[in-house]
Parts: sequence; C-alpha cells; structure tokens
Amino acid sequence: MSELELSEEKEEIVFFEEDEDQENGLNSNAKRILQLEEISRIIVSGTDWTTATILDQMLRENIILNPQFQRRDAWTITRKSRFIESLILGFPTPQIVLAAHEKERGKFIVLDGKQRLLTILQFYGRSESPNNNFTLKSLEFRPDLNGSKYEDLKNEITFNSELDALDNQTIRTTLIRNWHSENFLYKIFLRLNVENTPLSSQELRQALHPGLFINFLDDQSVKSQALRTIFQSKNPDFRMRDVELLLRYTAFHYFLPEYRGNLKVFLDTTCQNLNKDWEKKEKDIQDTIEQFEAAVQTTIHIFGEKFFSRMWLTNSKTYRRQFNRSILDAMVFYFSDKTIRESAISNSEKVEKAFQNLCSSSNEFRESVEKTTKNIRETYNRLSLWGSSFSSFRCKF
Repeated sequence: MSELELSEEKEEIVFFEEDEDQENGLNSNAKRILQLEEISRIIVSGTDWTTATILDQMLRENIILNPQFQRRDAWTITRKSRFIESLILGFPTPQIVLAAHEKERGKFIVLDGKQRLLTILQFYGRSESPNNNFTLKSLEFRPDLNGSKYEDLKNEITFNSELDALDNQTIRTTLIRNWHSENFLYKIFLRLNVENTPLSSQELRQALHPGLFINFLDDQSVKSQALRTIFQSKNPDFRMRDVELLLRYTAFHYFLPEYRGNLKVFLDTTCQNLNKDWEKKEKDIQDTIEQFEAAVQTTIHIFGEKFFSRMWLTNSKTYRRQFNRSILDAMVFYFSDKTIRESAISNSEKVEKAFQNLCSSSNEFRESVEKTTKNIRETYNRLSLWGSSFSSFRCKF
C-alpha cells in the first residue's frame, strides 16, 4: 500500500468481537447430514456480465444495493480509482457473488462484492452517496486519466476507446439459487469475507429482513452523536456495527425475557417483529432510541469520553484499549431509565468506583463480559451484577 493510501486509511477502534452463533448446541452428525442435503439442492451458476450490464441491473434495482448501504463506504478513492483502472485495462478482478432473492423473482442479494458494485455506481455518477461521481486519482498504469470523472471521459473523444473497454469489460458473477435457509447464506457470506474486507453480518441481516424499522435504525445510526463518539468517527461505520449496536439495545429493551442465548436469532427476530409492528410502535421506538442517546451521554459524563476505546478493567486495575459490546449493553440497559440516569449523574464518583470494584473483584462479572458473553446465564449475570453494585455503593436507584 502506498503512503498516499496509508494516509487515507483511518485508525479504527478495536472491538471485542462476538460471533453470532448460527445455531445452539453441538454440530451433530444428523445436523451435518441435513446441511449437506440442503447444499446438494443449491444451484450455483456462473456468468460473465459486463460492467454496463451490472450497472443496468443495479439501476433497475435487480441487484439490491440500497441507499442505506451506499452510506457504508469502506474503500478509499485511490482503491476505487484503481478498480476502475483495472476494468479499463481488462485486468482480472474478483468475482461478484449474488443470491437469488427468495421472494422477489429476478432480484439478487449481494453476498460478496458490494464495494466493487458501489464503486461502479459511483464512478458512473448514479449513486446516492458522498463519493458519487468521484475523480480518478493515483492511477498506476494510466496516470493520464488522473483528475478525470466519468463525464470528462465521456465528453473527450480521445477517450472513447477507454469508455468502451470499461462498459464491455466482463466481471465474473456467481449466482446462487434454490437456497432455503438464511443460516446457509450467513455461512457463505462469512466464509467469503475471511480474506476480504471484514464485514458485519448486520449487512446481510438488513438485506434479508428489510422494512421500516430497520430503515429507521439505519437512519438513526447516521444521525447518532452517541455512536459517532463510540466509533470516534464522523461517518457511518462501513461494517454497519453502529446499526447493530442500536439493534442490540432495542432487542434487549423490548425482548430480553425472550432471549434464549442465540444472538443471531434474537436480532433477526427483533427485526422481523418490529418491522411488522412499526406502525403501532413507531413513536415508542423513537423514544427508546432517544433514551439510548441519553444513556451513552450519561456513561461519558461518569467515565469520560475515552471509556469507549478502553472499555473495561483487568486484574491490574487498568482500562484496556478495547471496545466491549457486552459492557455497553449493561450501561445503556440501566442508564436508559431517566430516574436511574439522574441518580447516577448525582453519584458519578460512586458509580465509577462501583464499576471498577466490580471488574476487579468479581470473577463472575469478568467472565460474563470476557468469555462466552451471549448465553443466558452470562447475559443475566452482567446485568444483575452491575445493577446490584449500585445499591452497595448507596446510589439510591
């Protein structure tokens, strides 16, 4: 990577990652047999679509690349420019992987290649994103094209052959049909991205469970000052982890008694239920998200803004430079209540001391946020232990 590209890359907050289990329990022989039977029914075919064909499919919304995703821009302009350069020069590029939409014939969900698709849409000036109609830069083999936009090439007769090459360049596209399990698509999605830009499964979740609730959550994640503070960025997170944090908070707020330890199913079901009930619960959900903002601000008031980049204590009584979703869950679970919030602010020093003591003295609490964080027992432990620690320090909640 060149010095120019390095200067464009942003330093990211380090996340304590959690895998979303596809299923609970052991992967038994019977389960594997069922999975293999499903795989045997899958139809996988390859085709060589041209750049122009792929652009047309996106414009007709047959390839689903919605405006919410287009805000999640992971590539630098240099990387985008060199991808366009590769297409013009006829270089081989990685394949696009699409899954036929289960309910809408002729439409496809993107499993791999969204950044390449977004780059094509942007260069042709047909995107709804800040980098729409970007200018080529830092090209390696065609520096004469640096400083040019698509319209510049289109209006300059000497570049007609370059545009023809771009339009007609074939991009290998794999189509997956006849799938019947979302878990199967998750497995393919995660495996495809092992070697590529790491993505959150939230991206696939939004494609599989579209609706007014998830659109609202996506919009709020862009507006949220709390999330900008957590992620230390002015821009939406391209992995959609910001949307997932709001979804986790909302899921635990509404459906905690129904949680059975499978985080993926829990979040998927929350999307389905609140998409369906959006008209009835819209105002209440909006109020709930406002409480999330207040809860994060309360956490910042008590622990300081850097708390989110050095989230939890070790036995050495120092903060680690790591973000932990489980601790954020516990903080916002309680601080979203106005009465608790006001009392916590009045007893800031006691609350901070309570947290420090809990992390340094309770093996049970540390295990609930460090190891297997998703099962029912650990979820209950971190919420109940953090809640009970308030009373031991006489914070009158």
